[in-house]
Amino acid sequence: MSGILRTVARRAAPVLRGHTITQKANVYGAPAKEKIGPLETVVALTMFSVAILGPSGWILCHLEDYKKKA
Repeated sequence: MSGILRTVARRAAPVLRGHTITQKANVYGAPAKEKIGPLETVVALTMFSVAILGPSGWILCHLEDYKKKA
């Protein structure tokens, strides 16, 4: 029975979707308009590190408190 449903779904899906719009990506090979300085790079990497590692560090530092609550 599931084989029949798969066959019907494969044939019906394109008809039900109608015309699909094909999207094309615009890729340019030109260099950047503005150079990013070393200070901006350091600030951006620091912010990403804090955003990713901060919450996990908080949880690990307070792990004993979480164990007591449960």
